[in-house]
Amino acid sequence: MSTNLVFKQQARLLKALAHETRLLIIDRLSQGEASAGELVTLSGASASTVSKHLSILKAHGIVDDRREGTVVWYHLLTPCAVRFLSCAVSVMEEKKAQ
Repeated sequence: MSTNLVFKQQARLLKALAHETRLLIIDRLSQGEASAGELVTLSGASASTVSKHLSILKAHGIVDDRREGTVVWYHLLTPCAVRFLSCAVSVMEEKKAQ
C-alpha cells in the first residue's frame, strides 16, 4: 500500500474521531458496552443524532453492535482509540505547559 493511501485512510479515520459526541461515546464504551438509549441519555443528543455518530464509528471499525431483543448494545472494537485520545490529552497538557 502506498504511503499516500495510508495517509489518506488515516485522515479519514481521524475525521471519524473529530467530534465531541463521538469522543464521548468512545470514552463511555471504553468502560464496557452500553445501549443506544444510554448513549442518547449520556450525550444529551437526539436518538437520530447519536445513531448517525454510531454509524460513523461503526463504518470505521471503531465500534460494533449486537441486538438483544429490541435493545441494541454497542461495544468498542479498538481499545487503542482510547490510548490515542490519552495521547491527545498529553499533547494538550504539554502545549499548555509551554
